[in-house]
Amino acid sequence: MNYQQIDNVPIEYIKNKIKEFLKEDIPGRDLTTDNIYNGQEIVEAKIQAGEQLIFCGKNIVMNTFDKSCKIKKISEDGKKHKKNQIIGIIVGPAIEILKKERVMLNLIQRLSSISTKTHQVAQKAKNYNIKILDTRKTTPGIRLFEKYAVKIGGGWNHRMDLSSGIMIKDNHIKAAGGIKKAIDKIRKKEKQFRIELEVDYCEQIEEGLKCSVDGFLLDNMRPEQIKKAVQIIKQKNKNIFVEASGGITGKSLQGYLKTGVDAISMGEITHSAPNIDIRLEIS
Repeated sequence: MNYQQIDNVPIEYIKNKIKEFLKEDIPGRDLTTDNIYNGQEIVEAKIQAGEQLIFCGKNIVMNTFDKSCKIKKISEDGKKHKKNQIIGIIVGPAIEILKKERVMLNLIQRLSSISTKTHQVAQKAKNYNIKILDTRKTTPGIRLFEKYAVKIGGGWNHRMDLSSGIMIKDNHIKAAGGIKKAIDKIRKKEKQFRIELEVDYCEQIEEGLKCSVDGFLLDNMRPEQIKKAVQIIKQKNKNIFVEASGGITGKSLQGYLKTGVDAISMGEITHSAPNIDIRLEIS
């Protein structure tokens, strides 16, 4: 299934999001910073990796601070950093940097964590020609950022939202009264979209094949079940897209890499990526 890939995040989108987050963090005054500094003190602030990581967030750093600050250095997205390496250097008024550092750090910690986690699993899948896909299990409000971070880490984007593609899941099937009924209803109204069907067991695959679906999502199946399912599908049509999903983690990934699937979708790379250690040190 070919979904739109998030290769960049529009600058205007970034600026608007940062403005929204700053308003949340500074609804009035910064009672600490405003009472310590008068606005004239110039400082140098270094963004430093607290652990090994794949950096993501260059344009967030570039667009958080106002024109009184100069970004003397900033790494490119996707660059590997070792612990204690400098990611970026900002020079400007202390009052401007201290007010906005937390929002900036929260975002780049989150995105760099996703990029790093994705890179780890994508490297394992690379030798098997399997794509690691994200899911819609993302943080509300920053999905575009998180899906971009997946791409930076070497993963691939599944559908961005419910308007980006058709995925018939178990509850759709139940509500429609069966697989064929669900597909027939969709095809009466939608002609241009390909259809992917989520299945839990092989009998559903046979029905999906009869309905000529374009792809299968094999949900919560064990590796040996998936291998059997892939053989059934590919014997019918080797061009049908097949992905495995359902609780697959970095620890359990290896068991799914020799099943013959085209892709593995993993909610873990977004919803369970712990914020990575990136700090801001002022000198």
